[in-house]
Amino acid sequence: MAAVVSAPPSSSKTETYTDTKRRDDVRRANILAARAVADAVRTSLGPKGMDKMISSASGDVIITNDGATILNKMEVLQPAAKMLVDLSRSQDSAAGDGTTSVVVLAGCLLRHSLSLLSAGIHPTAVADSLHRLSVRAVEILHSMAVPVDLSDRETLIKSAATALNSKVVSQYSSLLAPLAVDAVLTVVDPSHPDLVDLHDIKIVKKLGGTVDDTEFVKGLVFDKKASHAAGGPTRVENAKIAVIQFQISPPKTDIEQSVIVSDYTQMDRILREERNYILSMVKKIKATGCNVLLIQKSILRDAVTDLSLHYLAKAKILVVKDVERDEIEFITKTLNCLPIANIEHFREDKLGFADCVEETSVGDGKIVKITGIKDMGRTATVLVRGSNQLVIDEAERSLHDALCVVRCLVNKRFLIAGGGAPEIEMSRQLGAWAKELQGMESYCIKEFAEALEVIPYTLAENAGLNPISIVTELRNRHAQGEINTGINVRKGQITNILEENVVQPLLVSTSAITLATECVRMILKIDDIVTVR
Repeated sequence: MAAVVSAPPSSSKTETYTDTKRRDDVRRANILAARAVADAVRTSLGPKGMDKMISSASGDVIITNDGATILNKMEVLQPAAKMLVDLSRSQDSAAGDGTTSVVVLAGCLLRHSLSLLSAGIHPTAVADSLHRLSVRAVEILHSMAVPVDLSDRETLIKSAATALNSKVVSQYSSLLAPLAVDAVLTVVDPSHPDLVDLHDIKIVKKLGGTVDDTEFVKGLVFDKKASHAAGGPTRVENAKIAVIQFQISPPKTDIEQSVIVSDYTQMDRILREERNYILSMVKKIKATGCNVLLIQKSILRDAVTDLSLHYLAKAKILVVKDVERDEIEFITKTLNCLPIANIEHFREDKLGFADCVEETSVGDGKIVKITGIKDMGRTATVLVRGSNQLVIDEAERSLHDALCVVRCLVNKRFLIAGGGAPEIEMSRQLGAWAKELQGMESYCIKEFAEALEVIPYTLAENAGLNPISIVTELRNRHAQGEINTGINVRKGQITNILEENVVQPLLVSTSAITLATECVRMILKIDDIVTVR
């Protein structure tokens, strides 16, 4: 007798198959695009990193190894890859340094995220683990930090020098580092010591000489010569300086129109009136005792004419014309004076005072320098020199990074070792913490802890060392409790980096780890790209 096997009753709760291939493909495409951007700047990490030559369609050439500059100049079309460009820009505004490190770190975290996703772990679980890792990593960095005092100038210089060592102009770090420290300490307000506005430090670039000729000026520098019309003065002592925003030239009609004069007597009268108009203005200026005029650039009509320059020269007033509109605020803050918008408001209480205003020759051109300013505002000026425009531009970018590093130390007064030491220590401690956790989270954090080793690995790789043996030795030394041991790329070996004076602000590292994890979490959460026309 044949046995009859009945089919199981069909249930209403049957599992339905959901096709997630499209989501996985979008996520994978995003991660690969972002990693391509990270790989592009990876070779420029560290003191021995390579430089990039960026050539634009207009023929402009930039040579740099600053991560933020490289990424800003790249034409990135993929939306997820653009997020890494924005990440670098965020690090630049938050800390000023570590712009390459943050992108390299994000790229490696994405690579390890992809292997976790391939293992079948849900993106949300990966993103949540990454958030916990970032909080724990910042705690580890704080435990490694060494407090610093702003009165300790040597320590601040060491930190600025470390930022400069990875730049094209690294051989001038002994000159630029003290200069950056002095500039920032000059603009720090004792009543608000944690607020530093880098707009109060003006960098003036002048072609000629070498970077060695770069100087810190306690005063003002204008990259233009004084007006020489009719033999005006080029040096004034005990200067009374006025910043004016009106024109010393004949008035024009409010609307565009022509006035036709056919009679010579009328023409003479017009010229005479113009002369009297300008002369009366110059007399009012001279009556206040003013002997230096800084005239704002005018777009409506000429700010000065040959006639007005002639009268000003006769009155022994030094004139600097075509001062840019956006420089006025800096100038008035430095001179501790008020800008004058109308000749009727020209009074002595609106003037600034300085010991000396003089025109000096620098390289091919000339500059006007104002020194010995009375009641000078909290500002500083740096005159950057260089043999060609590429060097000057790179020196300015490097100096900006050094200024940002000193600003970081003013905002958050802690230092940590450089040379890959904090990353290896974070990796070691997070790996140990992962063993205490359970389930999926433990697996994710262990994977991401390994990703942090990309910084020392890349430093060793770019320095031409054997990265595997170097990183293995670093792990070993940190396991023995030597938390400040890092890669000394100059000597090509592992040493106590803190003793070698390779230090960086705590804010640079904490900002890098927080921003990188935040960016990676955002990329992981994207499962589709919708194009809107």
